[in-house]
Amino acid sequence: MIKLENLTKTFSQKNGSTFNAVDNVSLNVPEGEMCVLLGPSGCGKTTTLKMINRLIPATSGKIYINGEDTSDQDTVTLRRNIGYVIQQIGLFPNMTIEENIMVVPRMLGWEKQRCVERARELMSMVALDPKKYMQRYPRELSGGQQQRIGVIRALAADPPVLLMDEPFGAVDPINREVIQNEFLDMQRQLKKTVMLVSHDIDEALKLGDRIAVFGQGKIVQCASPDELLAKPRNDFVGSFVGQDRTLKRLLLVSAGDVTDQQPTITVRRSTPLNEAFATMDDNDMRSVTVVDEEGKPLGFVKRREARNAEGTCADLTHSFKVTGRAEENLRVVLSKLYEHNTTWMPIVDEDGRYSGEISQDYIADYLSSGRTRRQLGV
Repeated sequence: MIKLENLTKTFSQKNGSTFNAVDNVSLNVPEGEMCVLLGPSGCGKTTTLKMINRLIPATSGKIYINGEDTSDQDTVTLRRNIGYVIQQIGLFPNMTIEENIMVVPRMLGWEKQRCVERARELMSMVALDPKKYMQRYPRELSGGQQQRIGVIRALAADPPVLLMDEPFGAVDPINREVIQNEFLDMQRQLKKTVMLVSHDIDEALKLGDRIAVFGQGKIVQCASPDELLAKPRNDFVGSFVGQDRTLKRLLLVSAGDVTDQQPTITVRRSTPLNEAFATMDDNDMRSVTVVDEEGKPLGFVKRREARNAEGTCADLTHSFKVTGRAEENLRVVLSKLYEHNTTWMPIVDEDGRYSGEISQDYIADYLSSGRTRRQLGV
């Protein structure tokens, strides 16, 4: 949806020399994905965003949106397909919230009833009651509420592309997290193509499908959040993502990612204990999970208890202290393991069927292996 080819912006300095604020940047952002431009101040992130929206002209290079060369479009036509959000919200103080949200749709000739319905829909998405807030003025809203309005105003005319320049940077940490969560929920519904500028690694990891790390006007690395943390390209990227990058991955990797790497070995309640012991012995397992006919875990049998024992697994089945879900991230999983003072637990899928086990050792092996959830085709 957004494609940059060798994009460059050169500025002249007072002493007559020039420098490239953006230096030969190429980047692809597929439809429906969110790409975060990440890096320190002055590295070219905002300049790149402004060139896409034609707030400043590019010195050289090409910008394509939905396959069309934007240099062939007039500015008005270009911006109809782009929503723009900045840190300084810029709501019109003499307009109601409804009027602020509907500025662009009304310029495009939308009927009043359609405008009202759109405003109500968007306000509900960011947890603002339309009946309570639509006729208020910006001064009657908190900073966090105004920031929400700034975001949905950019979405009012339903543009396919959304550009955001540190949109949550001026909001306090508590409100920032709330707005980020609301924005993520909204993005899952709307599936816009988003390019977002940030200098906050935690925000980038939380919001981005892909992250382009900028340094001195160039893209140093473009990768998925998990790949960026697992395989930083150089010391600059490594220092930017932080020394605790392995711990940061706990939030990005799911229990299912870890169990997918292991064989799934189970027994039934009716399985003879000598057979269960042989299975554990052959696979060097201390215990084996007992499942029912639907594959749902019932408990586990210990190898040392099954040795030379008679009967079936039903006779020696122990209950699990805790169970995890495949979609839970590793931070949640580790928390459960520590809370229940256990080294492992079964993981179930969305239907409650056993999909493998997870342990502290398995988590450590996965994180240290360099495996990642997804590598981008960039």
